[in-house]
Amino acid sequence: MRLARRAAALVVLGAVALGASGCVQYSDQAAKGGVIAPGGKVRQFYEPDKRSTVENLSGRSVMDEKTTLKLSDYDGKVVVINVWGSWCAPCRLESSELERTYLATKDRGVQFLGINVRETAGDDAARDFIGSQGLTYPSIYDPPGRALLAIGEQYPTTVVPMTFVLDRKHRVAASYLTTVGEKELLGTVEKVLGEG
Repeated sequence: MRLARRAAALVVLGAVALGASGCVQYSDQAAKGGVIAPGGKVRQFYEPDKRSTVENLSGRSVMDEKTTLKLSDYDGKVVVINVWGSWCAPCRLESSELERTYLATKDRGVQFLGINVRETAGDDAARDFIGSQGLTYPSIYDPPGRALLAIGEQYPTTVVPMTFVLDRKHRVAASYLTTVGEKELLGTVEKVLGEG
């Protein structure tokens, strides 16, 4: 009986620990090859010669469903991509941090792009999230996960939130498979901006 209680307590503690840093944590394996996180790290910075290029990322705008937004719309810019869902409590916690980082860097050649997962066009929840959180950068719908696959098959498609920093050539310079704060994200963006 005592052993069963301890096991139950460990399960509860594990669930709380996972929930504290993400809605669905990286323990969910990616579809390809069972990859959990590149190099087993939830925070990663890649040197320029180790970066993979993101191509063909696009989706329908959350705020204007008649508009398709494409990564190629932001040629020559450092792009920060944030994967989120309105149902995700950690996404709410980090959204103000992301918005502040966006406002601090947008005039320096940085663009933010949100990727909303699970919700679909016509669902008010995603638009309500953007409005209630005061987000001013655009987001796209990606319920089937196609945009996520454009970022790279080595990343899990079930982790929310996730944030990627792309350099000016739209190569993945950094990945956060968990929440990220303003100070850490701003430091990474500044580093990538400084690459020229």
